[in-house]
Amino acid sequence: MSGADEFILVEVFLDGQVAVSGRSISPEGQQDAYTAAIAYIGNQAAQRGTRLLAKGIDHTNGDVSWFYVDERGEAYSAFNAAATEPTAVNNAPIDQLPNFDPYPVHPDDDVAETVLRDRPIQQRAEASMAQAFRASATAEAVPTQVTTDIADAVQPLTRRQFVKPPKERPATGIRRAVYTLSGGAVNLGMSVREREEAELERRIARQLPGSYTTAVLSLKGGIGKTSTTVGVGMILAEYRGDPPCAIDANPDSGDLAERALGELLYQPEGSRTISDVIRDIDSITTLTELSRYMHRANRLHLIAGEQDPALSDSLTAEEYLRIRNLISQYYSVILTDCGTGVSHAAMSGILPTATNLIIAAGYAVSGAKRARSTLEWLSSHGYETLARNAVVVITDKDEVSSRVDKHAIDAELAGHCKQLIAVPHDRGVADGDQISLDALRPATRRAYKEIAAAIVGGYV
Repeated sequence: MSGADEFILVEVFLDGQVAVSGRSISPEGQQDAYTAAIAYIGNQAAQRGTRLLAKGIDHTNGDVSWFYVDERGEAYSAFNAAATEPTAVNNAPIDQLPNFDPYPVHPDDDVAETVLRDRPIQQRAEASMAQAFRASATAEAVPTQVTTDIADAVQPLTRRQFVKPPKERPATGIRRAVYTLSGGAVNLGMSVREREEAELERRIARQLPGSYTTAVLSLKGGIGKTSTTVGVGMILAEYRGDPPCAIDANPDSGDLAERALGELLYQPEGSRTISDVIRDIDSITTLTELSRYMHRANRLHLIAGEQDPALSDSLTAEEYLRIRNLISQYYSVILTDCGTGVSHAAMSGILPTATNLIIAAGYAVSGAKRARSTLEWLSSHGYETLARNAVVVITDKDEVSSRVDKHAIDAELAGHCKQLIAVPHDRGVADGDQISLDALRPATRRAYKEIAAAIVGGYV
C-alpha cells in the first residue's frame, strides 16, 4: 500500500456504529468503538509491516480527519507523522526548511491526497520569504529615514506574539480517540462542529449585569412549550455560572416541575407551589427563605405551578409581578412558562416585564401560522419589540418533519421574528415524561443550546 495513494476509511454513523472499510467494528474489549477501530487498523498495520493512512468521517457532525496508525496501534497526525528534523536554516534548501506555521492545518476531502504527496504551497512561499529575509540581513545596511507617522505606528509587542495558545482538546469522535491513544501527543484539534458548540456555550455563559426574563408562550397546548422551558432551562443551568429559575405561571395546572423532576421526585400533593409563594411573599426576604419554596432539577431551580384548577386560574398580573420582582433579586435568568394563549389575567404582568419571548409552535405549516398570528397580535398590542426579537421554536413532537415543507414555514415567518429554531423529533421530549439532557439526542441538545444562546444574546 502506498501511504500517499491509498487510505483506510473509518466511518462513524448517526447511530454510534463505527465501520472500517465498510466492516462494522465492535467496541468489545476496548474503551469505545473509536478506540476499537484504531486497534483494528493497528493490527492491519502490524500484518503489513508499515503504518497505514486513515481517513475518518464522522457522520454525526460532518467532521473529517486524517491520521496514521502504526504497527504498535499508535495514532499520529497525517502531517506530523511525516515530519523530519529540520536542518540548519542557513544551509537548508527550500524543500527542507521547517514549517513556519505554528498552527498546522489538516487536509480537506478534496485536497488531502495532494497535501500528502507534497508540502503545502504556503510553506514554499514562506520558505522563500525566509531566504529573502536572510539575504537582506547579510546585505550592507542602508540608512533609512523613519518618518514620524511610521514611528508613531509602531505598536508594543504583545504576549500572544511570543506564546502560542494551546490547541483545544477534541472532546468527541475520532479526534478524541486519536488524542487519547497518543497520550495527548497527537492533537488534531477540535472539529468545526465542536468549535460551534464551544461558541454556543460561551454565549450562554456570558456574564449579565442584571436580571432578565424570558416568557415562553404558545397559542395551542401540547406543542412543546413546557418541554422547551425545561430543556432550555437545563442547558442554561449546565453552562452558566449562576443557576436559572423557571416559574410555572400556567393557569391550567401546569406540569413544569413534573417534567423537570419526574413523577418519583415530584409529588404534587404536599409540594409547595406558586400559590404558597404568593401567600407568604411578605415574609420572604432572603434567598434562604425563598429556597424553601423552590424545587431543583440539578442546577435548574423551579417554582411549581398550582395544581388546583380553582387556584391556578386565579393568578393575577399583580401577583405575578410581585413574584417576578422577588426572584429577580437573586437570579439573573428567569424563564416563565406561560399558559396557552395571550389573554389570561397574568399575561398583562408577564409581557410588560419580559426581556424577550420564546414562542412555541407545532412542526407544521399550521403551527407556523399560529406563531405568526401570535407575533402579529403582539405587534398590534404594543409589544412590537418583543415580537421582532422573539425566538420561534418549532418542535417535531409527532414525527412529521419529513413530510413538512420547511421552506413554507420559513416563508410564513420571514421578517416576523428574530430567529426560527427547529427541535427534531425525540422520544425524550415527545412522550411527555421527565426530560433529561442525558437521554436526549445530540441534535435536540444542540437545538436547546441554540435557543439558550439566542435568548441570552438578546438580554444585552
